[in-house]
Amino acid sequence: MPKSPQKRMLNLLKIRNLALVERLEWDLGGGLVGVTGETGAGKSVIVGALKLILGERADKGLIRTGEDQCMVEAIFKLPESSVIDAILEEVGLDCCEEDELIIRRVIGVSSNKQFVNNGAATLGVLKRIGQHLVDLHGPHDHQSLLSTERQLALLDAYGAAGEEVKSYRERWAAWREASEEYETARAQREISDQEKELLRFQVEEIDSAGIKTGEEKDLEERYRRSSNANRLGELAGKAVNLISNTVGPGLEDLQRVTSGLCQIDPVIVDLAEEVECSVAQMQELERSVVDYLDDLEIDPSEVQEVEDRFNLVESLKRKYGPTLQDALDHAEDARLKLEGSDNREEFLARLKQDVDLALKKLRIVARKISSKRKKHAPSLAEEVRGHLVDLGFKQAEFEVQLNVRDEPGAFGLEDVEYLFGPNPGEPLKPLRQVASSGEISRVMLAVKNALADQDATPLMVFDEIDANVGGEIARAVGEKMASLG
Repeated sequence: MPKSPQKRMLNLLKIRNLALVERLEWDLGGGLVGVTGETGAGKSVIVGALKLILGERADKGLIRTGEDQCMVEAIFKLPESSVIDAILEEVGLDCCEEDELIIRRVIGVSSNKQFVNNGAATLGVLKRIGQHLVDLHGPHDHQSLLSTERQLALLDAYGAAGEEVKSYRERWAAWREASEEYETARAQREISDQEKELLRFQVEEIDSAGIKTGEEKDLEERYRRSSNANRLGELAGKAVNLISNTVGPGLEDLQRVTSGLCQIDPVIVDLAEEVECSVAQMQELERSVVDYLDDLEIDPSEVQEVEDRFNLVESLKRKYGPTLQDALDHAEDARLKLEGSDNREEFLARLKQDVDLALKKLRIVARKISSKRKKHAPSLAEEVRGHLVDLGFKQAEFEVQLNVRDEPGAFGLEDVEYLFGPNPGEPLKPLRQVASSGEISRVMLAVKNALADQDATPLMVFDEIDANVGGEIARAVGEKMASLG
């Protein structure tokens, strides 16, 4: 019977040059689809294509002989895609548009690529979203019901505990955050009295220096000038001497000569004016150098003050630098450590109160969830057992085991394990330990029927579920598979 258009489903599967298949475009429609054929007809290629969609690593041997790449694409119809969209948003990929999710794998001789909604993705992303898309039952490992986390989620859905679980997850995150903050603060080593004394000394040393913004560059210039005062005076004196005794008199002689020339030949009047200008400039230069030399007379006490200040700054830079700003930052960090140490016990007490309050709120919701789990676990097990009887396990046992945790976990106060025993007297084992692929497929079919209204997995694949069954059991298997459609 066709599925309602509002149900989640695999709409289209495309295969190009994969193993024996050169080209396939399969519009699955809805409901139960049976794939039959002789051994070697290529049925396993379809299962292999789905496993590639689910993020399984690809072997280049899958490429059809004579081709350099193969391609697999699946288009899912997801009327309710919030879980998938959340994952896609987290990894920076486009969300589903018009309720459609497109996954494509391209396996080449030299490289492989994978895409989700036409955006490049990793195999890890395919595996994450694949858990919500496909269940493969048979001699395969992609069976979400083997996950105890998935088993717990389905039990909660069966018991209508969805809202409580959502509230619990929010409160659990708040409790974990508060706990981590408290443990981090508590794990920080207490500052010893000796360390406190050192921090106080460092703060006092830096603060007493009275460092000013921009002081470093100005101080370096003052120190360089004062420490080279004698050399600067010597060079400035030589400059004055050259102007006064050599360059200046020479220019004055040149001025007299050009003036005489100008009286005889007015043609060189411009030259005479340039010489006169040069004499005036040289006289101005001499006055400037003399003024500089006068200003250079630095008080020895001022020189010592600049040198002491420079040495203090360099000392702070060596200790806390390499810059004065680093020294200021160090003083601020030291102050914060001292303040934190002084207020440590009060701070830890506040954090512990936050943890206790978050845990109290968490346990209130957790107890409500536990009550529903304890109530509905037996009825779920009984319903699964009824389906198992129909599928040929006349005396099989199935239990939903709740194991109380020492402390609250991500999904409550319990872990869950679905247990199965095909024959009376045999110990029950977790589903993941059931050895026979035929058994596990029929057990999964029974569980799926019991949880049909709660499990929204778009595609369920039962590979070789008809192995070693016949007659009424085969009919029951077919009917229950059809009922899931």
